[in-house]
Amino acid sequence: MKSDVETLSPTRVKLTVEVPFEELQPSMDAAYARIAQSVTVPGFRKGKVPARIIEQRFGREAVLEEAINDALPKAYDEALRENKIVPLGQPQVDVDEIEDGKGLSFRAEVDVRPEFDVPAYDSLTVTVANVEATDEEVDEQLDQLRGRFASLKDVDRAAADGDVLLVDISGATAEGDDVEDLSGQALSYELGTDGMLPGFDDAVRGASAGDTRTLEFTPQNGDWAGVPLVATAVVTGVRERELPDLDDDFAQMASEFDTAEELREDMRERLKRMKRLEQGAEARNNVLDVLMESVDIPLPENLIEAEVEAHFEDGHDSGEDHRKEVEENTRQALKSQFVLDKIAEAEEISVGESELSAWLIQQAPRYGMSPDEFAKALVEANQVPMAMQDIRRAKALALVLEAASVVDADGNAVDLKALDEEMNAAMMAQAMAEGAQ
Repeated sequence: MKSDVETLSPTRVKLTVEVPFEELQPSMDAAYARIAQSVTVPGFRKGKVPARIIEQRFGREAVLEEAINDALPKAYDEALRENKIVPLGQPQVDVDEIEDGKGLSFRAEVDVRPEFDVPAYDSLTVTVANVEATDEEVDEQLDQLRGRFASLKDVDRAAADGDVLLVDISGATAEGDDVEDLSGQALSYELGTDGMLPGFDDAVRGASAGDTRTLEFTPQNGDWAGVPLVATAVVTGVRERELPDLDDDFAQMASEFDTAEELREDMRERLKRMKRLEQGAEARNNVLDVLMESVDIPLPENLIEAEVEAHFEDGHDSGEDHRKEVEENTRQALKSQFVLDKIAEAEEISVGESELSAWLIQQAPRYGMSPDEFAKALVEANQVPMAMQDIRRAKALALVLEAASVVDADGNAVDLKALDEEMNAAMMAQAMAEGAQ
């Protein structure tokens, strides 16, 4: 087999491949065997029909076509290997010649990753937010804790956000027919959470006990999707939360601490730990942004267009602005993959079994599965190579981040190694907790 490659653009090449007829012989033999297995000829057992009989019955051309269908993909793959080409997407193939006794020649155009240089990792500098826990943030966290121990008190005033309402609800169609799905008695609802019906919060905000409010809405899904409905809400009670005093008694009841001051300081440290984890995530995002800005790469327009069209295959195209957003996201994702893959190749980064296992443990709870179930689903969907590639790219980014200079808003150096250890421990603990639920 002979193959040549021509660069059409920085992101597209054309392969010209010639396969001598003698190299097609294994595919010809396989073609005879497949045809013999699929046809019935009187006087011959299935699968045992001689080649000359197949040619007499179905023609030499049918055998040649079957052989080419088998040989062409193999020749294309071999040409890619010979020319060290890593294709992106499916090729556009044009067959130039199929001649019995002479061979096969074809051309294949395909998108490829462009050539580019990446900057020295230690030349990159990123800035992240300071690790601060303000008094206001600490107070907010403490108020949330106090809210878990709050009591409810009936009030004789207009309802406001944060109040807990008791409501009776009934519903009907615009024609007056009752809708049982909208009926409920003595429902407890916190105003301002926007967790009831569309427009419900606006309708009952400002209502007092004994008031009746109505609202009209059209469900977007469910049995009543697209049907205009009318809901009537009778407010039977308005209650406000009474938070317990933030004193030593509360600290002893709500925590392992003896004093309110100890509880406050623990809350401050918790906030700082959370912000340190956020700082690590911010460093990763920022270093990727800086890395992308420092590299100028031509992108394969054919591949981008195909991915955008695939995104809208279901017909849910919500306008030109949405399409532009999807296209930009596709460009950024593809560029990121190119850069991180090149770094992974240059640094000879591999993914071990233990790393894949750790990734499975972290990701499985997101899909409501155990790690074993998630692993089985990936194997069945042939997604393990994609998962390995994601892990490899994450390791490439971690390598860049380790070499880059990371400082906080005040210019202080950030210890990423300590952040990594703390973040990995927290992620693993969260994954294990979610998996146990």
